[in-house]
Amino acid sequence: MQPYTYVIAVDFEATCWEKQAPPQWREAEIIEFPAVLVNLKTGKIEAEFHQYILPIESPRLSSYCTELTGIQQKTVDSGVPLQTALMMFHEWLRKELRARNLTLPKMSKSNILGNCAFVTWTDWDFGICLAKECTRKRMRKAAYFNQWIDVRAIYRSWYKYRPCNFSDALSHVGLAFEGRAHSGIDDAKNLGALMCKMVRDGALFSITKDLTPYQQLNPNCVL
Repeated sequence: MQPYTYVIAVDFEATCWEKQAPPQWREAEIIEFPAVLVNLKTGKIEAEFHQYILPIESPRLSSYCTELTGIQQKTVDSGVPLQTALMMFHEWLRKELRARNLTLPKMSKSNILGNCAFVTWTDWDFGICLAKECTRKRMRKAAYFNQWIDVRAIYRSWYKYRPCNFSDALSHVGLAFEGRAHSGIDDAKNLGALMCKMVRDGALFSITKDLTPYQQLNPNCVL
């Protein structure tokens, strides 16, 4: 049985440099925070969160970053700090989960697995990008960001195919990328579409990464 009826697809975009810059500039900062709430039974996106983020450590975007993501300097200049975006996301998440009686993993004693989970393509978004930036900036990160499903890992196992990139993964199962590649919100929507396709094909999903495996519940995390 598929434990999850909904997923929240997330795909951060972050500061980046061609061939990377000197070490002091190599720390990526999130500049686009998109999330889409997908109903796996209907295949529909029922809610979206989308916020551009103001980078603090490297406030000027590289030309490589702008060309890759399509995000302009003026867009991030009018964005909000990551801490603010995390607070905004928390409120959005609480409202959307409550409206549908959804529970994330480790948020309820009566349903440890939950019936809704975060999904990403690889472990980079939550395991590296968000985790490292919050540590560097001494920001509190909500415990629900510690468990997620790496769709790529399950994709490789289910289809017995190792895609060279996300677009290749889509085309291999008969899907076409919609929108602009490396636009965070478009990537998140396409990830949601891939999830729905995989569910229709019979793939079962479970948490693939847990940064706090020793904790049975996420303490002090109220939704």
